[in-house]
Amino acid sequence: MDTEAAWLSASQLTEAVAAGRLDPEEVVSAHLERIRRLDPEIHAYVHVDEGAWAGQGPLAGVTLAVKDTQPVRGMPWTEGSPRWRQRTAAEDAVVVARARAAGMAVLGKTNTPELAAAVGTTNPLFPPTHNPWRHGFTPGGSSGGSGAAVAAGLCTIAFGDDMGGSIRIPASCCGVAGLRPTPHRVPKEAPDPIGIAVRGPLARTVTDLRLAFGLMADEAVPAGRSPRRLRIAVVEDTELGVEEGCRQALRRAADALADAGHELLPATWAPIPVLEAYRVVRPASVSTVPGETQEYGPAVRGLIEAGRRLSAAQYLRAMAAGMAAAQPVRDLLATCDAILTPTLGRLPMPIEEVPPFLEDAWCAYTQFALPVSFARCPAVSVPAGLEGGLPVGVQLIGRPDHEWALLDLAAQLEACPGFGFRRPPACS
Repeated sequence: MDTEAAWLSASQLTEAVAAGRLDPEEVVSAHLERIRRLDPEIHAYVHVDEGAWAGQGPLAGVTLAVKDTQPVRGMPWTEGSPRWRQRTAAEDAVVVARARAAGMAVLGKTNTPELAAAVGTTNPLFPPTHNPWRHGFTPGGSSGGSGAAVAAGLCTIAFGDDMGGSIRIPASCCGVAGLRPTPHRVPKEAPDPIGIAVRGPLARTVTDLRLAFGLMADEAVPAGRSPRRLRIAVVEDTELGVEEGCRQALRRAADALADAGHELLPATWAPIPVLEAYRVVRPASVSTVPGETQEYGPAVRGLIEAGRRLSAAQYLRAMAAGMAAAQPVRDLLATCDAILTPTLGRLPMPIEEVPPFLEDAWCAYTQFALPVSFARCPAVSVPAGLEGGLPVGVQLIGRPDHEWALLDLAAQLEACPGFGFRRPPACS
């Protein structure tokens, strides 16, 4: 029973606990045992609370892993950086406090690249996180530890954050569901001058994304509905090219949505102007970190230095250019109900082949994620099967502040044959 308890969804857990069929502590113990057994190979966690316990509340029995960019009272809060090696959080993030109040057990902190500035999950402090589907391959990033923990059955739900795709990338790589909400829907403790970074959940089912998003946003979770006939724009390719496995996943999803009765319309996608703007905006986002650049790891020193060399005018021009370049995404959503794209332009690759941050190969990898961020729209990555034994995801994009309708559509796709979460064979 311990192994099966670890794989239960949050909705299954809460139902079983409410009916008296399951002790919440049994789930916590099952996940802690799995972490002890499996995580020495995966390295999803950078800190585990062996004394974690289930609280009192409607989500008692549901366990939570929190990305190490978000504070959890009494736990390390390193952001993967030597600068913060000794830092311990004095207070919970707002979303963590909400989770505790609902009865969730906080198991620990998950791995992230330094300052979340990479699309893999390596940093100077901890071993790299591996994809639960294939050791030595990336889980994506920057919420790679969270994605791996969910996929390996090392927690029920994980929190991540997403500026340029950092929830959707690991969701796709690890074969789980991940939601990037509309900016402002989920609170943060510190102001975000860039305005495109958001917190969001990763889970094994879209139903659990709904539950977690409602918790994070402090909103009542409406009952799911089967979407009416929708107009869905479909983006299959761009000038940067798309790896065939990602394109095939997109075609399977398009066929499934057409069979469900939706109207599909071909659409174009122009990522390069947005990617060029981000090459300025992202260094600016870390330019105000405290201390000297030498206090940080080599991967981010240059990023910080580049940001500190920028003028206000350069930053403002880049931000305006990025928003303007992403406007076609919003224009599509003025005439369509949703947009379907591959989540990524490439399948998961060996850790040492992860594209360097902001370089050309990174552009091809993140080409479908970043324009959504600048358009300030919600998006969800849905598991779309396997290619070469590795997970692949597709992305559904919705109108700003229409998360519930977007999640209804994602749930409909998830229920189609060939979609949805599968357990990695090595993590039974």
